[in-house]
Amino acid sequence: MSLLKDRYNELRPNLKKELGIKNEMEVPRVEKVVINISCGRDAVANSKVVNTAIADLERIAGQKPQVAKAKKSIANFKLRENMPIGCYVTLRRERMWSFLDRLTSVALPRVRDFKGISPKAFDGRGNYNLGLKEQIVFPEIDYDKVDKLRGMNVTICTNAKNDNDARELLRGLGLPFRK
Repeated sequence: MSLLKDRYNELRPNLKKELGIKNEMEVPRVEKVVINISCGRDAVANSKVVNTAIADLERIAGQKPQVAKAKKSIANFKLRENMPIGCYVTLRRERMWSFLDRLTSVALPRVRDFKGISPKAFDGRGNYNLGLKEQIVFPEIDYDKVDKLRGMNVTICTNAKNDNDARELLRGLGLPFRK
């Protein structure tokens, strides 16, 4: 079992008391984590770019990603409908906890000039979005085999009713928010 999941189980009673929640099932929890890599214009010029992004994301997440395809054609970008332009993966349960643990303890401290993550990146419904500029902050990625640095978007979905509850949950789990 993940250390972060153990920390969450210890955090639940404190969250319940802090947030004034009466029902145990209303205590905020992390439901899923979605990781997305978009290849953009590189994918239009060379279709193998998406395959390398899929391989990187598979190493990071520990499960096979889905291919994201273009929804509509855009002639100026030479983009056609259903052309692969990126990949994404949805993590739940043990893989989710394992990824969050590696993100907070290994990957974020390896980010260059890291001062903490923004406390304002919530969407109003308790979900948090985090952008990483390069995939090499994860130890699973071999720097010598990387053809191009790609950014990724990590979305942490919670069942919190508002942003403040979600912020307290993620702060308790150890996400390093900026002051």
